[in-house]
Amino acid sequence: MSTKQAMPQSESYNRAKIRNNIVTAFIEYNGKVLLLRRSQRVKTMKGKWAGVSGYIEAYERPLARALKEIEEETGLTNKSVQVLREGSTLEAADNMKPDIITWVVHPFYVRTTNNTVNLDWEHDQYKWVNPKEIENYDTVPKLKEALDRVYPGIPNNFNEK
Repeated sequence: MSTKQAMPQSESYNRAKIRNNIVTAFIEYNGKVLLLRRSQRVKTMKGKWAGVSGYIEAYERPLARALKEIEEETGLTNKSVQVLREGSTLEAADNMKPDIITWVVHPFYVRTTNNTVNLDWEHDQYKWVNPKEIENYDTVPKLKEALDRVYPGIPNNFNEK
């Protein structure tokens, strides 16, 4: 008979051997948020819906990485987005290897007046959705929680549509 107790998930984050710092940027246009579906060509989270995301390189500021990823993944330049908020980080266990990999997410919220998106190879589809609809999608871990870190308290809240 085993007496081993299940470790709470939050404790497994602290034991993870690999901690990947990433940015996730939520782009808002006319009250809707851009979701991108990860292509089959990426290493992780294939077919999952996400915000704009990318690894933070050593000595790189998270905001600088977020703006680079926005341009690379959507074609929206720094001139066409307005950064509204940087949220506190959150940790998400990897779907496939929760005891080995933890994603440390640095969330951002930006607004654009341009809804033209030019996807790169990392994504195969995009949608502008009401933020409340995010829960209806098969997303990367803790996407809704990342949005919650940057969405509350922003003036001119999302329109009810």
